[in-house]
Amino acid sequence: MRDVLPVLAEHWRAGETVGLATVVATSGSAPRRPGAAMVRLADGRVLGSVSGGCVESAVYELLGEVMESGTPSSEQYGIADDDAFAVGLTCGGILDVFCEPVNQQTWPDLGDIADAVEARRPMAVATVIAGARAAGHLTVTPADASGTLGEPGLDRAVEQDARGLLDLGESSILRYGATGQRMDDDVAVFVNSFAPPPRLIVFGAIDFAAAVAAAGAALGYHVTVCDARAVFATRDRFPAAHEIVVDWPHRYLRAETAAGRIDGRTAICVLTHDPKFDVPALLAAFETPDGVYIGAMGSRRTHDDRLRRLRDEGATDADLARLHSPIGLDLGAQTPAETAVSIVAEIIAARRGGSGTNLTRLDDHIHPDVVR
Repeated sequence: MRDVLPVLAEHWRAGETVGLATVVATSGSAPRRPGAAMVRLADGRVLGSVSGGCVESAVYELLGEVMESGTPSSEQYGIADDDAFAVGLTCGGILDVFCEPVNQQTWPDLGDIADAVEARRPMAVATVIAGARAAGHLTVTPADASGTLGEPGLDRAVEQDARGLLDLGESSILRYGATGQRMDDDVAVFVNSFAPPPRLIVFGAIDFAAAVAAAGAALGYHVTVCDARAVFATRDRFPAAHEIVVDWPHRYLRAETAAGRIDGRTAICVLTHDPKFDVPALLAAFETPDGVYIGAMGSRRTHDDRLRRLRDEGATDADLARLHSPIGLDLGAQTPAETAVSIVAEIIAARRGGSGTNLTRLDDHIHPDVVR
């Protein structure tokens, strides 16, 4: 939903009614994860996707019905039958999609939600998707909650549980009794977590860094490029980066870590090719939380020299085990753009637990049921 939220909010502010379809549950080889969304505007235009093309037409028609009736609706789309044109997921997965009309009456605080997400403030949005005695949306932040699902007891229970999902950055369906009893299932609530986007921090204002910044931004990372040389760290050279910082890499990284702005979803790419920059930067990277991806560019000879320098500065075997160096997967890359693909591919594999092996050589499911 993050991708379509700015346009959704724009038409909401204009007083229009918009149809919103949200993936609330998946199983098997479903192409999109819970939280993926598609919007049908009042003029018939469509934005976003719930299935990558498999059931978009059917969802589009259902959104038209929901916008006309004003009544939300849920639908499950599964494996296609023998009719090749039947509505279904030919990839073998199952999607549960919730469709609702969105306007200033049905969702009064949508504008505030859009502003908060744009400002990268963490929040979760809870929506009742089944249950006759409740309705509406509840917005949950780490500190408070606003809106209502129609029952005070349900609001309290969902607020507590949604905050836990937000901490994990996960979206899921929760079930309760009509007034919030956790052992019942009269009411189904979908919690859509809007954790801030993961960070990609690139050290070294070189041509490879520009390509990595562009690739990272395309993948939804909040990209920072940092270099101590102001003449190279410029907006003209890094148009895709969200932030350009002129500072010594190790000093900047330690400050960000101390401020709590580095978490296990962060990726750090050291592309400096200069020991006076990359060794201090990597030592600072080893101080970041577990799960942070740490990669460094260089040849085998550079890598061996770097390991020696790091050990001389006190790096432990556990520290060095975190280091991806030489950075990237073996794709045969030659250009900066191709090298960027190999780097972000390794970041994805590290974050998602992928092997980097050709899919043709795997017997397992393409889309794992559990994604970090």
